Amino acid sequence: MQDLPPFFPLLWKVRSFHLVTHGRGLIFEATPTAYDMSSSGILKSSLAKKYAMALTGLFLCSFLVGHLLGNLQLFIPGEEGRIAFNEYALFMTTFPVVKILSYLTYASVLFHVVDGIALTLQNRKARPVRYAVEKGSANSGWSSRNMGILGTLILVFLVTHMQNFWWKMHFSEMPMHEINGEQLKDLYTVVLDYFNPAINSFAAVAVAVYVAGMAAMGFHLWHGFASGFQSMGVRHETYTRWIEAAGKAFALIVPLAFASIPLYLYMTQA
Repeated sequence: MQDLPPFFPLLWKVRSFHLVTHGRGLIFEATPTAYDMSSSGILKSSLAKKYAMALTGLFLCSFLVGHLLGNLQLFIPGEEGRIAFNEYALFMTTFPVVKILSYLTYASVLFHVVDGIALTLQNRKARPVRYAVEKGSANSGWSSRNMGILGTLILVFLVTHMQNFWWKMHFSEMPMHEINGEQLKDLYTVVLDYFNPAINSFAAVAVAVYVAGMAAMGFHLWHGFASGFQSMGVRHETYTRWIEAAGKAFALIVPLAFASIPLYLYMTQA
């Protein structure tokens, strides 16, 4: 019998075993196999992963609403809009409760991404051989069948978005804006310049990337909003249709409102 590695309990599991006779006794033989990475993730249990995905996803939906309400101040023209948006940016980066919620948001994104990948791998391993004839649309929508791809696109968008705004706000030199004798970081000017074709030669590309990111977000929410409630056990023939309708409205209104901001800033500065 081949000896098992000393880290057997952590990295190996028994694939098969049998008993063989050896003289007057019996010997237990086990065949080890490498640990299945699709069962990994921040949480190990498949059920725990689904609950975490639902909770973090619904929390991030509430974050989107708050973030959108702040960003809508970019529609306010002139100095009034500049003051309103920069005071909002200061509040979001200094108020203790908001800072705690920000850390919770970062943790939620981490959970949602890592365990989302783990669930996708786990679901694919459960059916390693695809059917010869597959009619996915008969049982599920396009969004639900491509949540992994949509999530990856959103992650790429988030990285670029945070690099261009969040990173600059926290770690780069910023233009300053004096309000009532106090010097505030002028995030308003940074955002406007980023989508201004007269200043940024890649402004059109920036707008296209932002709109594409919001399209991916919309498709992701189209399935994910109602799915989050279903994973939490909130499903009944009386109110499920209302949750699904609210989810589809959310998936249309919120991403469209976000996408309208860079389009407006580009067109009004072109």
